[in-house]
Amino acid sequence: MGKSVRVVIAEDSVLLREGLTRLLTDRGHAVVAGVADGEALRRTVRALAGAEGLPDVVVADVRMPPTHTDEGLRASVELREEFPDLGVLVLSQYVEEQYATELLAGSTRGVGYLLKDRVAEVGDFVDAVTRVAEGGTALDPEVVAQLLGRSRKQDVLAGLTPREREVLGLMAEGRTNAAVARQLVVSDGAVEKHVGNIFMKLGLAPSDGDHRRVLAVLTYLRS
Repeated sequence: MGKSVRVVIAEDSVLLREGLTRLLTDRGHAVVAGVADGEALRRTVRALAGAEGLPDVVVADVRMPPTHTDEGLRASVELREEFPDLGVLVLSQYVEEQYATELLAGSTRGVGYLLKDRVAEVGDFVDAVTRVAEGGTALDPEVVAQLLGRSRKQDVLAGLTPREREVLGLMAEGRTNAAVARQLVVSDGAVEKHVGNIFMKLGLAPSDGDHRRVLAVLTYLRS
């Protein structure tokens, strides 16, 4: 099952909030709080940080009361600035490029953006929560596709081959090397070679350790 993580859920729909809680607790994770608006999210995370300890990850709807625009996102971004070790996974009904870009800006670890439809894919959703809690990324394929479809600067990624860009795009979705290999129908060794080339071309030194993977993905999405 893997390591249990401590989760705060911010979702104004009681049914969805309870459903997310059940999905996570059934798989051994601890939902330490559930809230229905952005202000309650801020207050709850700060209270937990000062008492029993900062949660590992916040799962938050982008749009919550009172205006149902971007309260959940705003609260999540503010909390990440205040608590850099807090993982943030936001859920949205649609791909909202501005919100996805804002969430990624300034984040170097523990960040995710999923469409709510993905919650139905229980295993993938729970894996995404765990990955973000542990400092990785979890970006919906539709989010990646839309971010990459916009006009891009070419200087940072100009040195990557088409295959390396393809590998990096799959990495952005949070896939492991083995999962990338299965998707592209190539060997694990071939993927490892591509990943090594990506790190080298993006100037990510071996001293950065596993953190290079997240840095590479964020460089890709921000360029």
